[in-house]
Amino acid sequence: MRIAVPNKGRLHEPTIDLLERAGLHLENGADRKLYADTVDPDVSVLFARAADIPEYVADGAADMGITGYDQVREARVETVAELLDLEFGRCRLVLAAPEDGDIGGIADLEGGTVATEFPNVTRDFFADTGVEPDIVEVSGATELTPHVEMADAIVDITSTGTTLRMNRLAVVEEVLASSVRLFAREDVLEQPKIEEVRTALASVVQAEGKRYLMMNVPEDRLEDVRDVIPGMGGPTVMDIADEEGTDASGTVAVHVVVDERAVFETITEVKQAGASDILVTEIERLVE
Repeated sequence: MRIAVPNKGRLHEPTIDLLERAGLHLENGADRKLYADTVDPDVSVLFARAADIPEYVADGAADMGITGYDQVREARVETVAELLDLEFGRCRLVLAAPEDGDIGGIADLEGGTVATEFPNVTRDFFADTGVEPDIVEVSGATELTPHVEMADAIVDITSTGTTLRMNRLAVVEEVLASSVRLFAREDVLEQPKIEEVRTALASVVQAEGKRYLMMNVPEDRLEDVRDVIPGMGGPTVMDIADEEGTDASGTVAVHVVVDERAVFETITEVKQAGASDILVTEIERLVE
C-alpha cells in the first residue's frame, strides 16, 4: 500500500509529523528521496508535488493520498474518495478584486477577466453563478495581475488575508474552503490496510485538543464530581486498591477525557466538588 504525500512546502512537515504520530514511522528518511518505507512492511510513502497527488492516486501510482482539498477539486479526478479531514492546512480560495475598483460583486465580472492558479475550480465556481468571465491561468504572483491590467479579479488562496490587504485587494466571495484530506482510489477502498491507515490517522486527529484527567474522589462525592465533568461520555470509575490489594475505603479513581479548553475550569470545579490528586496528561492518539 503506497501513500502519496507532499514532498515540500507548507504541507510537508505537518504531514510527516502526522504519519509519525500515527505510528507510521519512516524508516529511511524523507530528504531528497522519492520513496520511503515505514515500520509497517505493507505501507510505503511516495513523495510528490501536492498538486500532482490526486492524479498519482487516480492513475495507480499510489493507493492513498494526503493533500489539500483544493488540489483534489482542481484535479477533477473522479476515481478517488475522501476518507478523512485531517484538519490542518486550512485555507480559503476567494474571489478578490482591487479595493478601489469597479468590481463589487460576481455579476460585475460578466465579460471580464479572472486570473488564477486554479482554473478548474474557478470555472466550476462561475458555472454555478451563470456569469462567464475569461479565466486566465497563471503560475504565480496572482495578486499582482489586477494591478498590471492582466485581470479584473483573481481567485487565490488566503489563510489570514494579509497578502490580499497588502496588495489592496478585497474579497468579493468565498470560492472554496479547504483543508488537508486523506483520500484513496475507489477500487482499493475495501482493502483492510486502507481502514487501518485511516483509523491510525483519525486517532491522532481525534486526540488533538483533548486532555486525559485522572483524580481520586470520595464515593459519597462521586455524583457531585460527575455533574461538573464535561467529558466524552461518562467518566471511567475504578476502585482503588490499598497496599494489601483490597479496596481502599471510600475512595474511587475517576478518569475522563476533556477538551483542552475546558481543563482549567474543570479542575477548579472537580476540586470544589471533592476531588483530589488530580493529574492532567496529553493524549497522543484516541481511537473512538
